[in-house]
Amino acid sequence: MQGVTIDGRLGRLAGRHGIAPGRVEPVGAAAARLGTTPRMLRYRESLGLVRPSRTAAGYRGYAERDLAAAALSAELEAAWGVTPAALAFGLRALREPEVAASVLLLGRLAGGESPSGLAALEFEERKARQLLRLAS
Repeated sequence: MQGVTIDGRLGRLAGRHGIAPGRVEPVGAAAARLGTTPRMLRYRESLGLVRPSRTAAGYRGYAERDLAAAALSAELEAAWGVTPAALAFGLRALREPEVAASVLLLGRLAGGESPSGLAALEFEERKARQLLRLAS
């Protein structure tokens, strides 16, 4: 997957699942489009992996971005052999420098050198700390 642009990857993802701009689908139609279940989409939403809009009556509306996020989540889970909860934690570690630092510390304690996945977190941690310094 290296060398593939984000736009190119998202375009192929959209093509595979028939995701079109401007369309908003209810949870059942979105699940059918993605080959999953409404329950799994709601679970991914509870983890913060997708954030569908809500109608005035409270129904979920899955737009292009939501469908792409759910499809990419499923692909990453299959490719890396992880659960949706593990992906959600990975996102949290990328967003929260303290969580990333704790995971990095665990990696050092557990294995000595940083495995390649931890090297990515170290990069993100350094980047986040620089942004925080610039913001203050």
